[in-house]
Amino acid sequence: MDKDASTNVFGNPLSLCSTDPVTGYFRDGHCNTCAQDSGSHTVCAVMTDEFLAFSKYVGNDLSTPRPAFGFDGLKAGDQWCLCAQRFLQAAEEGCGPKVNLAATHQKALEIVPLSVLQDHAI
Repeated sequence: MDKDASTNVFGNPLSLCSTDPVTGYFRDGHCNTCAQDSGSHTVCAVMTDEFLAFSKYVGNDLSTPRPAFGFDGLKAGDQWCLCAQRFLQAAEEGCGPKVNLAATHQKALEIVPLSVLQDHAI
């Protein structure tokens, strides 16, 4: 599984998204991706209570701890590598979380327009 080039939406080196909690498809703290990452976990988002409720409502509960998977559950303020499509869906529904553009992988642009990411920038 080779990682795609680690560059952000501006073409610069990809910044760290989060190590507490540890995020990313590769669980390396970065929103890196590869061909096997069918969800494109490329958007470094800052969780909000509103987004977490929305995500749970649409079937992806990110707030409930799952100890069997070493997952403590997310809370408002945590940064997390979101699937680009889920971010876009939330943005279109008016509950898109803030985005750390420096830590958002350039591959997110294949799904989410830069202008939408910029509208949610921290």
